[in-house]
Formats: sequence, C-alpha cells, structure tokens
Amino acid sequence: MKHQIIAGPDGKPAYAVIAWEDFLRLSDGALSDEELYDRAKAREEEYFPGELVQRLVDGVNPIKVFREYRGQTQRDLAEVVGISPVYLSQIETGHRSGSVKVMSAIATALRVDLDDIV
Repeated sequence: MKHQIIAGPDGKPAYAVIAWEDFLRLSDGALSDEELYDRAKAREEEYFPGELVQRLVDGVNPIKVFREYRGQTQRDLAEVVGISPVYLSQIETGHRSGSVKVMSAIATALRVDLDDIV
C-alpha cells in the first residue's frame, strides 16, 4: 500500500494519504453487517470458521490447520502433492522448509492461496 504521511505543526504524523483503491478496501468498516455479508457472498470466496482462524492466530502451522480442516491425513496430502509423508511432517513441524514448487502444490491440494500457508 503506497501512502504519504503529512506532519503536523509539531512534526508528528497528522495525516495519511493513501490510494483511492486502498481507501475503498479499508472503508468496509463503514458498511453494515448486511452489506458486508452481501459483498462477501458476491465474491463467492470461501470463508473459514473462527476455530480455524484461532488456531492460525495461536501459531499452529497453517498447512496442518488447513489439512485437518479438509479432513486429510499427512499421508493423503503427501500422496496428492507427490512428496513423502515424512517430508510433509518436517514442513509442518518447521524442521524443513518446502520449495516454492512443493508449497504451491500443497496450497493447490488444500484449495487455499499460497499466501495462506507461508
């Protein structure tokens, strides 16, 4: 997000100028719950339950969280991705990092964006 900070007379930040698109995206807070719901439904995106989000906030590995949410075992996901279950386990526990190719394949198999798991 590109922005410009304008200082006040005391030299401290007083205003922020942002791109119009960013303002529109951030201004969702001014919408009613009904309007937000209608926008979300119109985008036809998947939304996740609060319990899943809380696990992510608590620091549980996102691959593990989404894999379990999708009802997959490590063996199931590893087979779809074309890696060993041991390698997947090491990625989930943070002992190894997956290559971009592997992480992209995992994201595709879990039906999430790559950003959601890295």
